[in-house]
Amino acid sequence: MKTEGGNMVSLDWSQCPAVESVPERRGGAWVFRGTRMPVATVFENLEAGSSIEEIVEQFHVTPQQIQAVLGFAAASLDAPPVPLGTAA
Repeated sequence: MKTEGGNMVSLDWSQCPAVESVPERRGGAWVFRGTRMPVATVFENLEAGSSIEEIVEQFHVTPQQIQAVLGFAAASLDAPPVPLGTAA
């Protein structure tokens, strides 16, 4: 996910119940809970022009899982910024 300036937006995915990070699974990358599907893959495919339906068919995740991640990302963009050096 990128900002208008092209910089990556850092989200605290630990706050999203639809995803998990397991060190033994995909090197600890954030994946959809109970899967090996990286969350980043959704954003990469949407950016490349895929529809949610195409992602569901290709990667075997549910529309609800994708909507949960997109909703979390959208809500996170509306959150006030956390000052640098502050632990969440």
